[in-house]
Amino acid sequence: MENELLYQMQNAFPMTKQPFKEVAKKLNATEEEILSLVQKLKDEKIIRQTSAIFDTKRLGYTSSLVAFKVAEDKIDEAAEIINQHPGVSHNYLRNHDYNIWFTMAVAPDSKLGLAETIEILKERTGAQDAITLPTLKMFKISVKMDTTGNRAKKEKVKKLAHKEITLTPQHIAVIKELQKDISVTSEPYKKATENLGLSYDAFFAIANELKESGVMRRFATILNHRKAGFGANAMSVWVVPEEKGEEIGRQMAEFSAVSHCYLRPSYPNWPYNLFAMVHGKSQEECDTLIDEMAKESGLAEYGKLYSTREFKKQRLVYFDDAFKEWEERVKS
Repeated sequence: MENELLYQMQNAFPMTKQPFKEVAKKLNATEEEILSLVQKLKDEKIIRQTSAIFDTKRLGYTSSLVAFKVAEDKIDEAAEIINQHPGVSHNYLRNHDYNIWFTMAVAPDSKLGLAETIEILKERTGAQDAITLPTLKMFKISVKMDTTGNRAKKEKVKKLAHKEITLTPQHIAVIKELQKDISVTSEPYKKATENLGLSYDAFFAIANELKESGVMRRFATILNHRKAGFGANAMSVWVVPEEKGEEIGRQMAEFSAVSHCYLRPSYPNWPYNLFAMVHGKSQEECDTLIDEMAKESGLAEYGKLYSTREFKKQRLVYFDDAFKEWEERVKS
């Protein structure tokens, strides 16, 4: 039951008054059994967080993947400097000359903007070179580890139509609550409704509006991949002819083990324009899958960048004063 529970909670967690009761019904268990099991998985650090997952761009943030080339003896210091920026959600050491890879975002009201912020970090870390790799086309973003071991190797990626929305102060107040990790209790949303002074019906109506508009991708559980048995992740990077980029991107996104798939810009010192993040229980498993992706796509020029250290991995905290405070510190 544990593995099925983890898979179901990664896929979607109910936004209802008693969500664990709904999860229990699906698994033919009692609410008490599910609460106990989820708490155990949290204590073991297999479950990292259960909260809303938002679309950074639709919230007005500007973001990019960034790669720094840093001298070996300056890696730890550089990682610490990068991690201090509140818009850095993921930061890894990878086996490449460009060795520090991080995702970062700047707030809608940023005075510095993304390019200047990256330049400041480059200067402060002493990086020898930097590559900025914003998303040009997104084919998939869906981190769901197959904890059951019996899911299909491929899956159709749904293209969702979203309603337009203009965010109000009330939407933002609800976003601030939805991004918090829920408590493992019978009514985990109760505190949020009380903080906002809203009924359950009003709270979930706004939450569903955010979901239907695509501002919220989903409400779900994020696992600690290594603790959950997925000890390897490879950032596979591919040189794809421009005219075939979309076709091959959609093809690669269908592999279940691929969590993220994007087209990004290429440069003279970085020829790869398609990125597909692959997760597996071992490096061998990732290698096998990437070789299969190469065979199916017909692409001959590609690379595999494995993460050797995790410096930072956490969800962005949106509409947080920490963004403004960081900019004020670096300007002073």
